Amino acid sequence: MTASIIRLKITEDDRRIARYAAAAIALTVVEAVLPSPLPGVKPGLANIVVLVVLARYGWRDAAWVSLLRVVAGSLLLGQFLAPGFFLGLVGALASLAVLAVAVRLPQRWFGPVTASVLAAFAHIGGQLLLARLWLVPHDGVFYLAPVFAASALFFGIVNGLVVARLLRDST
Repeated sequence: MTASIIRLKITEDDRRIARYAAAAIALTVVEAVLPSPLPGVKPGLANIVVLVVLARYGWRDAAWVSLLRVVAGSLLLGQFLAPGFFLGLVGALASLAVLAVAVRLPQRWFGPVTASVLAAFAHIGGQLLLARLWLVPHDGVFYLAPVFAASALFFGIVNGLVVARLLRDST
C-alpha cells in the first residue's frame, strides 16, 4: 500500500487570514495575563482585529479570524474544551451573528463603533445565557448583567474608536 500525499493550495487569502488570526491570538494571550476586577470582564482586544478584518475584507474573513482566535487561543492557554472555551466560542458566535446583520446597516449612521458595541453586547449576552443554561442553573447569574453590560458598552466604544482610527489612518 502506497501512502498518498494530499497537497493543499495555500492562497494569499489564507496567508492574510493567518496573519490577522495570529495578531488576534497574540492579543488574546496578552489579555489573559491582564488583571480583571471580575472574572469575564475583559477589554476584548482581539475584537479590534476582527472588526478591522470585517471592515476591510468582509464577514467571512472576520469569522475565520474570530473562530481561529478562539480555538488557538484556548489551546495556547490550556483551556480547550474547558468551560472558558465554550463561553468564548458562544460569545464569538453571537458576536459574528450580530456582525452579519450590522454589515448590512447603512454605513452613514452605523460605523465601527456601533459594530463594536453591538458585538460586545452580543458576546456578553451569549456568555451569560450559556452560563445560566449550563454552569449556574439559577437566575442569580443575571444579577451580574448590569456590570457586564457596562463593561461591554465601555470596551465596545473604546475598541470601536480604535478600529475607526486604524481604518482612517490606513486609507
